[in-house]
Amino acid sequence: MNPEARQLILSTSPYSKRPVDTPAIMRHVIYALAPVMLAAVYFFGLSGLLLIASCVLGCVLTEWVFTGRGSLRKSTIGDGSAIVTGLLLALTLPPGLPLWMAFLGGVAAIVLGKVIFGGLGHNVFNPSLTGRAFLQACFPVALTTWAPFGNLSMFTELRGDSFALPFTTPRVDAISAATPLAKMKWESVPTEVTELLIGSIPGSLGETSALLILLGGGYLAIRKFLNWRIPVGIFATVFVFATLLHLINPERFPDGAFHLLSGGLMLGAVFMATDPVTSPVTPRGCWLFAIGVGLLVIAIRQFGGLPEGVMYSILLMNGLTPLIDRYTQPRIYGVRKPEKKKS
Repeated sequence: MNPEARQLILSTSPYSKRPVDTPAIMRHVIYALAPVMLAAVYFFGLSGLLLIASCVLGCVLTEWVFTGRGSLRKSTIGDGSAIVTGLLLALTLPPGLPLWMAFLGGVAAIVLGKVIFGGLGHNVFNPSLTGRAFLQACFPVALTTWAPFGNLSMFTELRGDSFALPFTTPRVDAISAATPLAKMKWESVPTEVTELLIGSIPGSLGETSALLILLGGGYLAIRKFLNWRIPVGIFATVFVFATLLHLINPERFPDGAFHLLSGGLMLGAVFMATDPVTSPVTPRGCWLFAIGVGLLVIAIRQFGGLPEGVMYSILLMNGLTPLIDRYTQPRIYGVRKPEKKKS
């Protein structure tokens, strides 16, 4: 037998079983988001397509400016993280948002969400939601003006004042519609579950289809690019908490299924709360993180002044992630806890 045929290789953890790097992870996330984006373009036409392009352009250009403005091979643009940030940001925005606001949101997502922390891997908060929170604080009216959905026959019809000039007041007197969460919170009008599953409802681009989001999340979980504990924990917490409130007062509180399928919960739980940089690394920490997000979502939706609370819930739990990681670290094998001295 050739002595070089069999070798014993000794190494320390972590062990890499397959050649996976950041560009590969981002590429698969884009694959998982592709059906959701196609559905958004189908329902919201040219406005949805232009909004996605503006957010991605804002993120990519800002990333290029702050990473040396050199060749693309030497820039961090090549890892695809800026593209994913722009795509996720676009999916959290209403289709009629002026494009200059979308571009500005992409700039804020990179600068406030990544650059000031030292770049990818050092950020505390999810960059996409950071950009969305910036726009929510600066332009609350535009961020809560929703356009009705359509089909391919309405592709060229703009859903708002997309080409409004920067820092001018956009014309929002066009056709507008309320989201299922807003209708339920302010008018106590429910929405059919089938409409929520398919996505034929007014809302952000990412509310187009809960079913497609789940399929994308399943793809990432199978490829092991997603920690399944976080979305499962969020869904279970939201369902249980909402169901308890519904049993107490069915007229005021909708059931768990409505909360699961409405708003940005699916998109946030599957693609944003699972961000490996801003979520806990321990299994127990992931469960605590997910429970916290779920409780905050229902608390804000039912008892807060906003119909939606996914963005703030994830960002608040992002801030607690270092603390959760600290207190959920498993004990090192063979190491005992120091005994307390008796006084």
